[in-house]
Amino acid sequence: MNEKSIRRIAVITVSDKGYRGEREDRSGKYIIDFFKEKGWDIAEYSIVPDEADIIRDRIKEICDHGKANLILTNGGTGFSLRDVTPEATKEIIEKEVPGFSEIIRIEGQKKTPRSILSRGVSGIRKSTLIINLPGSIKGVKDSLEIIYPPLGHGIDILTGQDSECG
Repeated sequence: MNEKSIRRIAVITVSDKGYRGEREDRSGKYIIDFFKEKGWDIAEYSIVPDEADIIRDRIKEICDHGKANLILTNGGTGFSLRDVTPEATKEIIEKEVPGFSEIIRIEGQKKTPRSILSRGVSGIRKSTLIINLPGSIKGVKDSLEIIYPPLGHGIDILTGQDSECG
């Protein structure tokens, strides 16, 4: 990361039980600790219920006000009727970035056959990359291990700090 580059992350945990205080948010806290250790600024952390309009509005607010270069959601990507994070994300992204979600599922499949059940999506709105992660702590850890190496370069390209991919 060059000196003028500021990498800011927002973490949105999507969980009815977490929102009501009935479950500790281990996944969201893990993401924050992971990125703090890597030198990123934590722009925002919130826990929201599995409600598409609330998820969508939170993501839009962060992107449209330039609060973060990266939003990682965790939770709400499975098969439950209440799992609506991918749909909320799809409604507001301007460009799809399928590679992150694809590699999470492909590499995750090597560790658990349940990885294929994740419906997470990835995309860009304005100058913010949005990636839906699974809700489980194991899924989050495995996903971050896979996607972290290219993230910094992608954010630098997105924010104009770098212009070359080759």
